[in-house]
Amino acid sequence: MLDRIPLEAFRVYDAACRFMNFSRAGRELHITQAAVSRRIQGLEAQLGAKLFTRRGRNLALTSEGERLAQRVRATLEYLEESLEPFRGGGFETISIAASGSVSHLWLAKRLKDFDNGNPPVSVRLLTTDTPSELASEANDLVILYSTGEHPRWNLTPLMKEVLVPVASPGFIQRNGLNPALIRPDEIARLDLIDYERFNAHWISFRQWFARLAIPPKARIAPRLSFSTYSLAVDAALRGEGITLGSTGLIADELASGTLIELGTHRLDTGYGYHLGTPRYRSLTPGAIRLHQHLLSGI
Repeated sequence: MLDRIPLEAFRVYDAACRFMNFSRAGRELHITQAAVSRRIQGLEAQLGAKLFTRRGRNLALTSEGERLAQRVRATLEYLEESLEPFRGGGFETISIAASGSVSHLWLAKRLKDFDNGNPPVSVRLLTTDTPSELASEANDLVILYSTGEHPRWNLTPLMKEVLVPVASPGFIQRNGLNPALIRPDEIARLDLIDYERFNAHWISFRQWFARLAIPPKARIAPRLSFSTYSLAVDAALRGEGITLGSTGLIADELASGTLIELGTHRLDTGYGYHLGTPRYRSLTPGAIRLHQHLLSGI
């Protein structure tokens, strides 16, 4: 059916729906009121449905017209977004990909700082935990969980992954804990907050305790387990228990005291978060500035 309907008809229909007035829609589109009316009549004929009704001098959408209006508006908005990278006037769009935990806990704050200082640049953040999407060469910049090597990306370290149990001041106070002196076997018996391992190299509480020189004898049974790491950190911030903190990702929370390190045992996993630039193409000026901005705070 779409091959029989001029696409311009949908733009006219959208304007008519927004203004509920054919004359005002025509002024926006630089066509006459009569041309708008003809387009709407033609669209109704092609669809075999009435889209508008008249109530005196006022227009109203029929139920079919309302459903179509919602879909046309959503489609035009999507198309407008898709065309943003081609906009002229020096406006540049940069795409960066990162995992959900990195985006939520670390990257979003730094993108806001960059946006404030770079008004002509638009940043598109792709948040995904799928390795193939993270490393897609359609992105301008990526943040990868890695040992530092990748065949398609030049990687610069952002932060090492060092894991330590953390809890909120409220949880520590309620349970009468001494953060500096608490032992791993004592931590194992408290309310643990864990997260699912979507990567074989990720470390959760069972692996963390198992890598201690003297692992606790108690069975590790987390009270809560979340689908993402950032949700586990949010629960710890609310005082619901103890989670493993990746010290680089939660550096702001550790510095402010909203999360407190428990005990003295830290695990350096050998992995970390790296900022990647494409090996086989050059960065745009805006992407270079964003790359420098993200590295400036480490």
